[in-house]
Amino acid sequence: MRILILLLLAACVLAGLQTWRIGGLSREVDQAQRIIGTLSAGIESRNATITRLNDDAVTRERQEQTLRAQLTQAGQQARVREVHIQRLLNENQEMRDWYGTRLPDGIGRMHQRPAFTSAADYLHWLSGGNELPNPGELTGH
Repeated sequence: MRILILLLLAACVLAGLQTWRIGGLSREVDQAQRIIGTLSAGIESRNATITRLNDDAVTRERQEQTLRAQLTQAGQQARVREVHIQRLLNENQEMRDWYGTRLPDGIGRMHQRPAFTSAADYLHWLSGGNELPNPGELTGH
């Protein structure tokens, strides 16, 4: 009978110990599930960011192709214009003389721009005025 009581007592102690271990394991499982949820949300966010960046890259690539086509077209137009100007110069002596004359100082200054290091420098230069002189006034040049 004592052996039976000792065995029963040992079984109760083992059952209590197993219950305590199961409680600890269930807490660990709950913590692991919270971590998995956090990581899953992070992965979904990362995937959404990757998708958005890929879409942006495709859009930029299309824009770049459009700009390259426009640049090519502008280059072709410039060549056509240059050929046209050259043809006019070759055909007409008066046009050659006009083309070879020096521009007036005021007009020449309109074509001169200092070297700019930023857009702000350019805007500052633009807001400075740089007005052309009155044609009736003498300039110091």
